[in-house]
Amino acid sequence: QKAAQNLKPVVPIKFHISSRTDTGVHALCNSAHLDIQRPPGKPAFNEKQLIYSLNYHLRPEPIRILNAYRVTNSFHARFSALSRTYIYRVLMGCAHHSEVPVFEKDLCWAPAGGQLNVPAMRDAAQFLLGTHDFSTFRSLNPETPFQSPVRTVFQVDIQPSSGFMSHHYEQRGLEFWELKFRSRSFLYRQVRRMVGALVAVGQGKLTPHHIKELLERKDSRAFPPSAMAPPSGLFLKSVEY
Repeated sequence: QKAAQNLKPVVPIKFHISSRTDTGVHALCNSAHLDIQRPPGKPAFNEKQLIYSLNYHLRPEPIRILNAYRVTNSFHARFSALSRTYIYRVLMGCAHHSEVPVFEKDLCWAPAGGQLNVPAMRDAAQFLLGTHDFSTFRSLNPETPFQSPVRTVFQVDIQPSSGFMSHHYEQRGLEFWELKFRSRSFLYRQVRRMVGALVAVGQGKLTPHHIKELLERKDSRAFPPSAMAPPSGLFLKSVEY
């Protein structure tokens, strides 16, 4: 928003962003919309000019504008979204946090333990698909009383992945996994709770059927406090329109 104000609009600019994230969560891609009104006689920015100008003023920040599109007045970055996709990165094989590769610091979750029982996790994930009351899988916040706990999860995938430069330390026996979730929208910390519960299943601390039981409880306080995944492994991958 500050970068856009440097473009000297006639009316102060307000960014409307598609999704907010917790502190410590990353975004590979996010979307926002803005209206920019130039002084009389000045032509409207085209897409390339807007990308170049905003990135010029964003140089000190860990953010870059990748694309710009002209949209209709009815478009809204948050409410027009059809779905949002999140990726969560898990690293297994570390007995201690000091064993996490330095280039992966704050970019994954490394719970202690050996291999995950991935087939059990995939069985558990089936209970999360579809439309449910996800009250157990949300953290409470000031918006909770005004927000429906019902959400529809379109996709849950669990796939092996690779770490940054991981081919150079294959001998260390580290395993990266990506958990992908897609829904029109998610509740506060819903993805982090779903990840934590699925990892607990993979470690044998919960059974796949426990996930169904947690859903049926419909009570945020029923969620095991130790099963919340930290923000560091979570990435907003994309917003679909």
